Amino acid sequence: MLMRIWPTLVCLLAFCSLASAQEAKPEPKKTEAKPAEKKAPPPRLDPTVANFKYGTESERQVFDFWQAKSDRPTPLVLLIHGGGWQNGDKTGYGTTTIKPFLDEGISVAALNYRFINQAMEQKVVPPVKAPLHDAARALQTIRSKAKEWNIDVKKVGATGGSAGACTSLWLALHDDLADPKSSDPIAQQSTKLQVAAVTGAQTSLDPKELREWMPNAIYGGHAFGFAAKDRKRPEEFDLLIENREKVLPWIKEYSPIELVDKNDPPIYMEFGGAKPPVIGEKQDDPTHSALYGVKLAERMEPTGVECVVSYPSKKDTKYGNVTKFLIAKLKDK
Repeated sequence: MLMRIWPTLVCLLAFCSLASAQEAKPEPKKTEAKPAEKKAPPPRLDPTVANFKYGTESERQVFDFWQAKSDRPTPLVLLIHGGGWQNGDKTGYGTTTIKPFLDEGISVAALNYRFINQAMEQKVVPPVKAPLHDAARALQTIRSKAKEWNIDVKKVGATGGSAGACTSLWLALHDDLADPKSSDPIAQQSTKLQVAAVTGAQTSLDPKELREWMPNAIYGGHAFGFAAKDRKRPEEFDLLIENREKVLPWIKEYSPIELVDKNDPPIYMEFGGAKPPVIGEKQDDPTHSALYGVKLAERMEPTGVECVVSYPSKKDTKYGNVTKFLIAKLKDK
């Protein structure tokens, strides 16, 4: 009898041992996802003047200034960071951006400005007025320091990417905001640029126009106050389309393409994108499409003002890039 049940007992004992081993086996340790590391700003030359205040409405109304070595007044380049007027910082510009200008005897200033959310909290109407007018005020402040900082006020250019590019073009194409009768000596200074060279610029904030250029355009609603908590960019854009007629005066005032005339300075625009820009087709990156540049160049052509658009399938070969264009124009090369 024992011989008949022995195999069964052996199997039962083996099964129990296996079950116990599985129960005793420690669970694999759960690895917690590491928080994304904050990207360190690029290495940077120490500025001649750091965090110089040009306004009192926000702690972001500051700029850094690097003075080029020269016995004569130097040209100046403004660096205006991107980030959709919603994020970013002047410290994003490092030595590789700043030094080429200093080596050519061109001084440099990198500025911060109020973001759209801060403008909305401060009841600035429309919100985009805050970052754009901050840039203008920073330029006026620098011009007011021309003698002290050895700057040639008649040779000033600007550059930036994305929203910083749009701001640069707005400064370049807008009529001078100087008020010669103002009791404020800074407000008496000119806001006009002598050149602008930018990357990934938005040249229009008109939703109707943008959808005609590219059916998947979604950028611009936040500029006119249609941003809200948890509201996505496409929703902001839909609200801009819905309210276009109401905000049309603002669109005319803050879209660079609406400001073109024969008195504008030379413009250079650089874009990425694997496919050639085709009007009416969806774009891989509708917020930074070369169509923005193509359409601004078309608008500027009748004025006779130089406007260069460079993108992968149609590279500019005369100047080469944004930096070289700025140096050429500011030094009359």
